[in-house]
Amino acid sequence: MNRLGALSSPRTPLSKGFWMMLIAVIAAVGGHASKPTPPPPYRGAIVVDAGSGTILFEDRADTSNPPASVTKLMTFLVVHDRIAAGTLALTSQVLVTAEDSRIGGTQVWLEAGETFSVEDLLYAMMIQSANDCANALARAAAGSREAFVGLMNERARSLGMNRTTFRTPHGLPPSNRKIADGDLTTPRDLALLGRELLLRTDVLRYTAVKQRVFRPGQPAPREVIMRTHNHLVDRVRGVDGLKTGFTNGAGFCLAATAEREGRRVIAVTMGSPDQKTRDLKVAELIERGFATLPLTATFRSEVSAIRTTAPASGAAIDVAPRQAIKMKPAPTPRPAPADPSGPAVRFVPKR
Repeated sequence: MNRLGALSSPRTPLSKGFWMMLIAVIAAVGGHASKPTPPPPYRGAIVVDAGSGTILFEDRADTSNPPASVTKLMTFLVVHDRIAAGTLALTSQVLVTAEDSRIGGTQVWLEAGETFSVEDLLYAMMIQSANDCANALARAAAGSREAFVGLMNERARSLGMNRTTFRTPHGLPPSNRKIADGDLTTPRDLALLGRELLLRTDVLRYTAVKQRVFRPGQPAPREVIMRTHNHLVDRVRGVDGLKTGFTNGAGFCLAATAEREGRRVIAVTMGSPDQKTRDLKVAELIERGFATLPLTATFRSEVSAIRTTAPASGAAIDVAPRQAIKMKPAPTPRPAPADPSGPAVRFVPKR
């Protein structure tokens, strides 16, 4: 009998354990080879140097998506424009209407007939993400919600946000729940908006606040303890803004910013499946941004003085459009330095 026959002879059978192990190995190798790459935990993302506008990272940054409450960043900008123009002031008193009180969603439960300052409403809109306050501010700034939305879209065009359409001052979905009929923008456009806010407004005065009381001294439940929805503030080093957002159609969105040693980055993700996934990814992108950003980069705000006193009644609303901010293409990324102490994404303890 030849050697092959000897090996295949019933007198020298291969063990059952061998065959089971071989099958397992083949299955593991085949499974590894065919395992698809998991999709990123967002629909689109971008990281930008806030100082120069240079793009540090982008992935599907022109994907159209509802911004949800990140819409309120544009609402803040248009209100800021009215204040800078002298047609509105932080101390201006806003009378709440029934329309404001019926907005729904996240709110501070404004009641028709109440009166609040523009400043109080801005804090509630940016910290609590109060939809009722966004609507009240829109009316105060432009006379009606529809007129204000027109100003939002004009401002978007002036910034080069060419893939953006606003339809509300708060970001709530339309009653028919059709995404195409609601607010739409992209990570790239939100980065443009965030950069304008950081360069030319005092938005961080509001977005860096972790907690503030609305209607202080009022009996519960009228007194509202407002807490920021941006959980990266005070947990990821340098994070002090900007705005979160969520609806079923939008997914979990975040336009965030952080400053370290005079350098500042903006990180935007849209359409994450849950809050934790979104926050961890944005924290990672912030670290990646700083690792890519040259040490010589600097950020300098051009914030103008904010009017605190109420303007004369009947003053016209007129804000000249600013020159569009442009962002530079991404440079060839350099590898992040090795960190022997652990992964690049770290949360610092709360103070």
